[in-house]
Amino acid sequence: MSLELQKLVKFSETTFIEGGKTAGFPLQLHTAAAIVKNPWFGRGFVEDLKPEIQEIAPALGKLLTDEVLALTGGGEAVEAYGKAAKVGTHGEVEHASALIHTLRFGNFFRNAVGAKSYLSFTNVRSGPGGTLVIPLMDKHDAGRRSHYLTTQFAIPDAPAHDEIIVALAASIGGRPHHRTGDRYQDLKDLGDNTTTLDG
Repeated sequence: MSLELQKLVKFSETTFIEGGKTAGFPLQLHTAAAIVKNPWFGRGFVEDLKPEIQEIAPALGKLLTDEVLALTGGGEAVEAYGKAAKVGTHGEVEHASALIHTLRFGNFFRNAVGAKSYLSFTNVRSGPGGTLVIPLMDKHDAGRRSHYLTTQFAIPDAPAHDEIIVALAASIGGRPHHRTGDRYQDLKDLGDNTTTLDG
């Protein structure tokens, strides 16, 4: 089954004032989301998801990467990034995961922005109008807390029971007035060389 694109939704926001104080550099968050027909809907339990992944994920990866970069003005401007998928109520969470947890999808975005870190993500099941939440982190440095960001929005009529929303998000800038430092300083303060601590 080929990609059946139902709708394309784009969302942008710019934060000028945070905590009552003007941001030295306004934070921009940009998201592009595709609503597609679930290629596994109505087929019962499908053991092998690979044929649809290989056909649909690259098309979505390219489409959404192009749309996000049009919003940001190019890959060099992107500082943090993330991805998400939400399957409708008659689908499996595995169906949402299948379309984003493959290099055939993520590498389009990763390569376009010159990233080193992995794409943070969410994959959930929900009916129409549910909030789509996408966590972001610095494209080069997973420990840079200023770029631990979240973008969220809702699409009133999606996903339908037989649809999947697939989305990519990017930031230009980090949180205004960030004051929590980076995780590496915590490790030094704790006198601990481990790299597996949360946060």
